[in-house]
Amino acid sequence: MSDRAPRTVERQLPTEESKDLLTLVRDIVEREIVPRASEEEEAGHFPRETFSLLSESGLLGLPYDSEHGGGDQPYEVYLQVLEELAAARLTVGLGVSVHSLACHALASYGTPGQQAAHLPAMLGGGLLGAYCLSEPASGSDAASLGTKAVRDGDDWLITGTKAWITHGGVADFYTVLARSGGAGAGGISAFLVPGDADGLVAAAPEKKMGMKGSPTAQLHFDGVRIGDDRRIGDEGQGFAIALSALDSGRLGIAACAVGVAQAALDGAVEYATGRRQFGRPIADFQGLRFMLADMATRVEAGRALYLAAARLRDAGLPFSRQAAMAKLFCTDAAMQVTTDAVQVLGGYGYTADFPVERYMREAKVLQIVEGTNQIQRMVIARHLAGPETR
Repeated sequence: MSDRAPRTVERQLPTEESKDLLTLVRDIVEREIVPRASEEEEAGHFPRETFSLLSESGLLGLPYDSEHGGGDQPYEVYLQVLEELAAARLTVGLGVSVHSLACHALASYGTPGQQAAHLPAMLGGGLLGAYCLSEPASGSDAASLGTKAVRDGDDWLITGTKAWITHGGVADFYTVLARSGGAGAGGISAFLVPGDADGLVAAAPEKKMGMKGSPTAQLHFDGVRIGDDRRIGDEGQGFAIALSALDSGRLGIAACAVGVAQAALDGAVEYATGRRQFGRPIADFQGLRFMLADMATRVEAGRALYLAAARLRDAGLPFSRQAAMAKLFCTDAAMQVTTDAVQVLGGYGYTADFPVERYMREAKVLQIVEGTNQIQRMVIARHLAGPETR
């Protein structure tokens, strides 16, 4: 079983334009992404040319305003595009989600002048972004970050180290959260830093168990000087901006997880209906049929959950709790579905000759990024029962 495009999912899309958009995405997936996915992942090749094609095709700014080069698409549509891309290759789907996350601060909190100056290139001009919140000593406890931003006249000097940065070292711009004031969440501000800024150095990429084609690296800021016109929002507003971005970003991770799970399910069904044992297809055996049924149910349930949250967002309603639920459920489901897919293929599932082992390795990271699933449970519980007592 070689790489192939995922089976076409029957989708309920709101407009004819969105249906045409999904047709375009599937064409790009079949022609440009799937044929090289396994080979390039194994080689650790970052597909910058694919992101350039997606930008030229208007697919890197889908949920943002067309005034600045975006696609004017609701999250309900944008997330389904992410799912299709992630089913073909998670490096691409997650990369688009991270890029959208990096654009969120400027698109939502920037001044009209800042947006006019930077957003067109970010959304449709071929640039690729990254999001810098985590640090070596502050992951889940993001409000304790230590990277400093110090005033120097009309400029800021940023010093510190960011960790686990997707697109670290290859991005054209970074949305950076740094401490411009006192301790705690209220002392953090957001900045837009060019990828080629003096004093900004990327470490060697991390050696990961999956997503080898997507560089993840530490970034070292050594007195990186940027103008105050690159500060996004008010001083001290950065942590609120970061949380707002993560609510939307978690929906992106949920959609990517469903895409990976769908690809694993497709591979398992294809194998089970073609593999014969004891004189008949193994898909005839009840134990395996029930496993496939459970896998399919998890995929459909995850898709319904992330779409329900997306529709709340599109309607301008609160969706933070539902975003955490979608991220939690969809990524846990992807881990279970990909593990079951390996089991369906038996010994073949444990070899690199079949992509299901890659899906299983990739699913694991989705339970960790943009807030571990333990953090998601804390977020959900706080919505239900209030903050923890001390």
